[in-house]
Amino acid sequence: MKLEAVTTEYRGHARDLGRQAAQSEDVDLVVALGGDGTINEVVNGLLHAGPDPEHLPGLAVVPGGSTNVFARALGLPNDPVEATGALLDALREGRERTVGLGLTSGTPGTEDEAVPSRWFTFNAGLGFDAGVVGRVEQHRERGRKSTHALYLRQAMRQLLGEPHRRHGSITLERPDADPVTDLVLSIICNTAPWTYLGNRPVYASPKASFDTGLDVLGLSRLSTAAVARYGTQLLTSSPQRGPHGRHAVSLHDLTQFTLHSKVPLPLQMDGDHLGLRTSVTFTGVRRALRVIV
Repeated sequence: MKLEAVTTEYRGHARDLGRQAAQSEDVDLVVALGGDGTINEVVNGLLHAGPDPEHLPGLAVVPGGSTNVFARALGLPNDPVEATGALLDALREGRERTVGLGLTSGTPGTEDEAVPSRWFTFNAGLGFDAGVVGRVEQHRERGRKSTHALYLRQAMRQLLGEPHRRHGSITLERPDADPVTDLVLSIICNTAPWTYLGNRPVYASPKASFDTGLDVLGLSRLSTAAVARYGTQLLTSSPQRGPHGRHAVSLHDLTQFTLHSKVPLPLQMDGDHLGLRTSVTFTGVRRALRVIV
């Protein structure tokens, strides 16, 4: 292989590099070393003009972040050296697959209509979990290291400050189905597991897959009792069963749906906080990107 290495220098640089690779006629493969945020930027650069797996460069991921959900969901080792060896073997043997991704866009007829579309690889969220991501990013900007302990502490602080714990403001609308109303939390999954705590996988939507549409876990209450129940279910979740109960809604293999909120709420994609939104449309795009596995 003829390899050209480039180090990212600013937020959004990886997206610019991915776009340049997509526009080049000489690039067959983009290898991204970094965390899930870096991978997300590269993917958005590669797909800036839309998916075209047959003609766009493929993507290989070397895990270099704190959690590396996308790389691990593809079946790669979490150690970067071991993952590099696995990728070299895959390249020699021609192993690859085409995965589906999630796409968000502004909802026509709303104040968020002009918000640019953006791809995500493994999860997104509107509401509570995005608020936690935003809190973590504030601490990282002050020089704190991203750790699982930091996420857990900020989740507790977000919970204590959550103004809609008992009566959610989110409504999920989809074609040919009744709306789901009064959600406090909405987690959108493109694969399973949803995340990892160290080496422990956490499943919000165990049926989610790169080969199907999007899955949604919604909770309509975050009272102390509900948090204890669903938090325990998340920590003990498995590929066979995720959170369930009277205040939990699980939807599988959705092609398109919209989340509306009565008040502006934080939005996150692949662990990257993207500001406040009142309406976001989600689309599950099958066979969007070619990856080396």
